This record gives sequence, C-alpha cells and structure tokens, in this order.
Amino acid sequence: MATDKELASFLENVERRAFKHALYTVRNEESALDIVQDSMIKLSEKYGDKPAAELPLLFQRILQNTILDFFRREKVRNNWVSLFSNMSSGNNDDDNFDMLEIFSSEEGTEASESTQDKLEREQVLNIIDQEIQKLPARQREAFLMRYWEDMDVAETAIAMGCSEGSVKTHCSRATHVLAATLKAKGIIL
Repeated sequence: MATDKELASFLENVERRAFKHALYTVRNEESALDIVQDSMIKLSEKYGDKPAAELPLLFQRILQNTILDFFRREKVRNNWVSLFSNMSSGNNDDDNFDMLEIFSSEEGTEASESTQDKLEREQVLNIIDQEIQKLPARQREAFLMRYWEDMDVAETAIAMGCSEGSVKTHCSRATHVLAATLKAKGIIL
C-alpha cells in the first residue's frame, strides 16, 4: 500500500513527463494539462491504495486511456460542429444536396485517413501490444518505464529495485526481441 506521501511524491515526479507526453500527443497545452490532471485524480481516487511499485504502470495506462478519451470526444465534437455549420450555410436548399459531402476532413488528421489505413494502424498497434505482453515481466516493466513513460535509467532502476545495469540489460533484451518478432511478422519500424 502506497502512503499518501509516496503517492504525492510519485505524482510530483511524473507530472512533467506526463505533461510532455500529453502535449506531444494532443498538441494543445490546455488539453494536455487537463489530461494530466484527470489522470492524476483517477490514479489517486481509484488506485491510491496500491503498492508504490505498481503506480508507474497504472498511471501510464490511465494516462493513455485519458488521451484516447480526449480524441474520442474531439472527434464527436468536430463532427457535430461541422454538421451544424455546413447545414446553416443555406446549402441544403439545393436539390442535389448530399449529406456525406459536408463531412470533409482536414489533411493529416485521423479523420482524413482511409479505412484501410486506420485498420492497418490498429492491427499493427495490436500486434505490438501483444508482443509487449509476451515479454518476461522484468523486461516488459523496464521497457514500458523507459520508453512509454520516458523515465531515465536511474529512475527506472529505483522504481524496479535493481541496478542501472540491470535496467539497461532488460531494455536491450526487450527491444531486440520485439524488433526481431515484429520484423518476422513483416512490421518494419
């Protein structure tokens, strides 16, 4: 069980990295701050009673889910705004009006991706996730802390309760196994 002090210390240490991660993903400072704050609140309320060693992975999963929720809400909001703004322009008096024409997407956004691109991206991410889950526990833990949570070697070593050399070894083995497995499946990163 993490004490209140351990939880507060963890949140203080992870705040800046989580903000950078969220900002990089959503590209909006206010939204990134909201995402990090929501993630911290969820961790505190729902998982504050977990051991301190489990907090980094729990927080990372909560942060990822909160970011996904943000994108889902944005997609719905953008569709409705687009729908109402195009319908109010007076174009619907035309006999050749086609409702599907009003759903135009900005270039480079997820909404402008073809269905095939979305499916391929989702399949690749699922394969990567499955392969990460197959890693031995210590390799998976080191890999996720270093590359998903962007912790440095020293922080990861402290969180895992091992030496920095062990962290480097676990990460190296994990990346080699993942690279070989994904290459064998035809996924070149």
